[in-house]
Amino acid sequence: MRSLRQILRWPAGIAAACSTFLFCLPAQAQMDFALQYGNLTNPFLGSKHWTTILTLQHAGAWQYGSTFFFLDYLDDGGTDGFNDKDFYGEWYPTLSFGKLSGKQINLGVINDIGLIAGVNVGGDANVFKFLPGVRLSWSLPGFLFLNTDLTLYKDYSSGVPNGAPATDTGWVLDVNWHYPFTLGSQSFGIGGHAEYTSAVDDELNNALNGWILAQPQLTWDLSAIVGEGNHFLVGVEWQYWRNKLGTDNHDNVPQLLVVWRF
Repeated sequence: MRSLRQILRWPAGIAAACSTFLFCLPAQAQMDFALQYGNLTNPFLGSKHWTTILTLQHAGAWQYGSTFFFLDYLDDGGTDGFNDKDFYGEWYPTLSFGKLSGKQINLGVINDIGLIAGVNVGGDANVFKFLPGVRLSWSLPGFLFLNTDLTLYKDYSSGVPNGAPATDTGWVLDVNWHYPFTLGSQSFGIGGHAEYTSAVDDELNNALNGWILAQPQLTWDLSAIVGEGNHFLVGVEWQYWRNKLGTDNHDNVPQLLVVWRF
């Protein structure tokens, strides 16, 4: 991982942009602790391992926008240099034009436009990505939220020999959503995201494929059966990852999903 001294060497523009999103804590927040278990692919070797993922996830709204953060701990039980007691995290703070102006944006089915400044950090690979861009929020019947994010994918990693090779700047298109519904007296939800990340070249002149990553989830709220709901959920996440991390290998597997919400 980068040290604090290294972090402070980021370009001044990035430091200023990030500090803009930090000055106000979320007024409304939701915290999840999740367990996932599935047979995932090591994209660099093509081998598969039963992998445990523990996730701390936070989503919140604040005066001028929203924030979403997660931190994964991954362990596949192997010693192949991939997902070996590793961590990976992403943070996406946004500024809402609607909240900044104090007026509801109404552009047909688009009910808000925002600026987003994502950060992706990986442990063993020692990667740091910055994703500045634009968010469109959609108002569609039944959806708790539906967003499309279009961002750059800028690499500020130190590269070899300290980690994975640094790459050129690419771009990402991401769709994220949650759709709650009921069947009889039972509460369910379909959520997740799907993204396309563009092809790039790395510092060793290797061409990395563009990839498609989709992680839809189906959850069942068990806590609603015995009392107040929205605290304990079980379900499945399906991971479809074509050209995983720019390689020619893929994931197309279900994962057990258990979520504690507090």
